[in-house]
Amino acid sequence: MILEYIKECKDCSVAPNIREKLCPMCMTQKIIKGKWIVVILWLLRDNTLRFSELKRSIPDVTQTYLSKQLKSLEADKLVIRKSYNQVPPKVEYSLSNTGREFIKILDEMNIWGMNYMQEHVMPVLEEIS
Repeated sequence: MILEYIKECKDCSVAPNIREKLCPMCMTQKIIKGKWIVVILWLLRDNTLRFSELKRSIPDVTQTYLSKQLKSLEADKLVIRKSYNQVPPKVEYSLSNTGREFIKILDEMNIWGMNYMQEHVMPVLEEIS
């Protein structure tokens, strides 16, 4: 069934003859393409956070854009939004099971980034100093 989906995938803009190999990567890229998506997931990896806590943790993000990114993550089933019926309103965000699975990918990206910085960035900075 997944192969049938991949063959007909409308989200994938790659040539049909290589779609089977690339469609899953395109799907992953589509989900994490937002500027703050990875940051939000990384912040939620160990915590349930309120909107205001996320906003304080990402000072450069606008309230509107943060809200849009959280709605996207919720629609993609990576984040769970829990709303409490109280005044003032209280909303918390946490990772879903799918989101927790994705943290494994982010952990690998973090390791790769650290290795890259050590190999390619630090030597350049040492030369400049």
